[in-house]
Amino acid sequence: MQPTGTPPYLDPHQTRRHAPTPYELKLARTLEEIFTEDGHTLDDVVAGLNARQVRTPDGRPWTEESFRAEMHRLGA
Repeated sequence: MQPTGTPPYLDPHQTRRHAPTPYELKLARTLEEIFTEDGHTLDDVVAGLNARQVRTPDGRPWTEESFRAEMHRLGA
């Protein structure tokens, strides 16, 4: 039980099943960069990933559909 007045503790990694892979770390860093520099819409994200030549797991350029599918696969 949390002491009164103390915010609840949240472990940001509590839902992970494994340590992030190099691919997942690169994708996360690139997404942070895109959100900071390019925008927040799905179109901004897809364009930003492709402009930075960060490809899908199978080596293809991103589409809105492939990005949604990958976020679903990763549990985001």
